[in-house]
Amino acid sequence: MKLAEALAERAEAMRRVEQLRSRVVGSARYQEGETPAEDAALLLAEAGEVLDTLETLMARINRTNSAVDMGADGTLTDALARRDVLRLRHSVVTAAADAAAGTSERGYGRQLRSELMTLSALPVAGLRSRADALARDIREIDVRIQRTNWEVDLRD
Repeated sequence: MKLAEALAERAEAMRRVEQLRSRVVGSARYQEGETPAEDAALLLAEAGEVLDTLETLMARINRTNSAVDMGADGTLTDALARRDVLRLRHSVVTAAADAAAGTSERGYGRQLRSELMTLSALPVAGLRSRADALARDIREIDVRIQRTNWEVDLRD
């Protein structure tokens, strides 16, 4: 099994656990004289089985990520950490540019000469340019990660 297939399987298992959790909660209590829509104990047991499978799958994915060498990007785990930080960095820079540009303020600017003018404390154009460069870096590392996911076999 390729790593990408395992990642898809993990996502499906996580969705399944969430669905089962919701169904267990919905069936955990019922009114006297009625029968519950579903057997909460059976649903809970099924959720336990899916979680056991998910744990094994996650451990295998983590072992694979830490063992796969991606050259200049380091291990796959290193590349994932880099991508996550790039996404956070992009989010911070974009938020700073939006705040400095006043895009979140209603009625930006001033109506009368007697009103105080709001000034930007940060260079908006420079921040937008930096955000664009970060977005490019995110796309590039993401492509390398995805390529690796489809090339690498899942480890035991």
